[in-house]
Order: sequence, then structure tokens, then C-alpha cells
Amino acid sequence: MNKNKWATNLLATLKPALLMLVAVTLALWMAWVSRELNEPLKPQIVTVRLAQTMGAFVEREARAGGDGAASRLRTLAYLKAADGAVRDMGRDGRIVLVAEAVLAGDAPDATAELEARIAARIAAGTGAEQRP
Repeated sequence: MNKNKWATNLLATLKPALLMLVAVTLALWMAWVSRELNEPLKPQIVTVRLAQTMGAFVEREARAGGDGAASRLRTLAYLKAADGAVRDMGRDGRIVLVAEAVLAGDAPDATAELEARIAARIAAGTGAEQRP
């Protein structure tokens, strides 16, 4: 029984320290959560060379020649795809700026992503999605 009494005394001695450790841990966690929730989100800013991208399409379309009505349909599909791609890139808080309108800054260039999104939309035949 003496061994059992020793364990009970040890537990009684450590109990306040364990409770204090849990309280400090909980307070630190609450402080971290409060800081994370109150810190303003830093949106990612990217640029796209929209004029260059559109110019390349117009040039390819002009060189292809062909039927004017079909060219108008391809151009409309391209414009819808470009609009939808830029809108998609702007979701989740990302800010998409037209590079030709940006005077200075070190925003990453996302033109390659834009061109890939446009090509994927045209290949899928989706054009622009319905606006939410």
C-alpha cells in the first residue's frame, strides 16, 4: 500500500503543474488563432500581357485567311475564352492586372498561365462560364 500512496502523492503534486501546462498551451494556441484570424490577407498580384496575347491571336487569324464568318466565330470564341480565363485566374483573391497598364512593380507575369487557360477553354469548347 505504501507504493500506492506514493503514486497518489506524486499525482497530487503533479496535477497543478499539468493543469498549468495545459492552460499555458491553450492560451498560446488561442493567441496564435487570434493572430491568424485578425491578420489581413495579402492577395497575390500577377500581371498578364493581354495585348500581346490578343495580338498574337489576331496575327495568327489574319495569316490563316479563310472564311470571314468562321474567323468571326473563332475570334468570338477566343474573346470569351480569354474573359473566362482571366476571371478564373482572379478567383481565390488573386488580383490580375494587365501588364500594359502597370507602370512599375515586381508582380509575377502570369501570361503563360493565361495562354494555357485560353487554349484549354478553346479545346474544351467552353468559352466563358456563366458569371456567378
